[in-house]
Amino acid sequence: KVGNNWSRLCHFHGEKSPSFSVNPEKGVYYCFGCQVRGDVISFVRDMDHLDFQGAVEQLASKFGITLRYTDKHEGERHEARSKLRDVMVAAVDWYHQRLLTGSDAGAARRYLRDRGFDSETVRRYRLGWAPDDWDLLAKALRKDFAPKVLRDAGLGRESKHGGTNDFFRARVLFPIFDPQGDPIGFGGRMLPGGRPPKYQNTPETSLYRKSKVLYGLNWAKDEAVRADEVIICEGYTDVIGFAAVGLNRAVATCGTALTDEHVRILQRFAPRLVLAFDPDAAGQAAAERVYEWEKKHEVEVAVAALPSGADPADLARTDPDRLRAAIESAVPFLGFRVERILDAGNLRTPEGRAKTAERALEAIGEHPSEFVKDQYVMAVASRCQLDPDRLRASLRAGGARPRVRVP
Repeated sequence: KVGNNWSRLCHFHGEKSPSFSVNPEKGVYYCFGCQVRGDVISFVRDMDHLDFQGAVEQLASKFGITLRYTDKHEGERHEARSKLRDVMVAAVDWYHQRLLTGSDAGAARRYLRDRGFDSETVRRYRLGWAPDDWDLLAKALRKDFAPKVLRDAGLGRESKHGGTNDFFRARVLFPIFDPQGDPIGFGGRMLPGGRPPKYQNTPETSLYRKSKVLYGLNWAKDEAVRADEVIICEGYTDVIGFAAVGLNRAVATCGTALTDEHVRILQRFAPRLVLAFDPDAAGQAAAERVYEWEKKHEVEVAVAALPSGADPADLARTDPDRLRAAIESAVPFLGFRVERILDAGNLRTPEGRAKTAERALEAIGEHPSEFVKDQYVMAVASRCQLDPDRLRASLRAGGARPRVRVP
């Protein structure tokens, strides 16, 4: 407390001495370091990256305030979404307790232990177990929720006889939360030897849109803002593995490729996106999409050079230093592609160097910036012992065969 105000370290920029001041009487804040200012609504908007309505709804829900909507249909939509959120909270709790205490969950607990998940991890991420039964969840929740609510939330589906069966059966469940920490869906993984498919996600609902959802963003967002970087991986266990080695800014797509909407969401938290996929998958990412994202959303896309065939979850257990080093040494997307081409090429002969340079020029030519392209042309010229001016001419001509420079 400082006079009539309260002071603390700023939420919006890094500092070592408090310059963020809150006046409780006026209900406003101001940072003397970065000059950010506002009231409780603007604070929630900026912290949780919400629009005005979303911030008001979140505050109202937290403090038990009933909102009145001037638009009748908007009020009805909000009430329906609120019921879906309530049933999702109940389902997360039920599945989680089933994993912790259910007599039928022994195989699931052994599977998680074998994957390196201890009790603390299971509780932190609210992991669950869906029993191998038709409708145990539906029966457990029917006292408080109508069958239609379960179906609308993606937790149930109509049976042949008009009842409601559980959507998930015989699966370890990873609850998926929105950026504010509210559950919106599940990712289900079958146990070894179980019934396919290997992975099963919540179907599309009004809460869960896989093209917009990123697993782990609720945990990663604060660290992403501080680090100006977010790590993007492929699986739920990868996110947990990154956190286990101190990299708490990882998110994962949920059964889909990275989309423009995902990038739009992430750029609000960090300007640098590091792809932590299998190297082959990262190298095959559509270059035109990456460069479009970089221009449209003003982000830098980099690639972590993970060992081929290794996923972050396994690497976190077997070689955590290697995993951390891969993120620290991540290189821009084009640099990653060019380096892989050069490493794979035969640079021992003039013919091999020429062919390698051709392949590298094809990749370089896809980048929209002339300045960026020229820097990689010089790097290729050096590695392939070629005249950079001839490579530039070849690039301008659309990739004509470069002439070999005789040392």
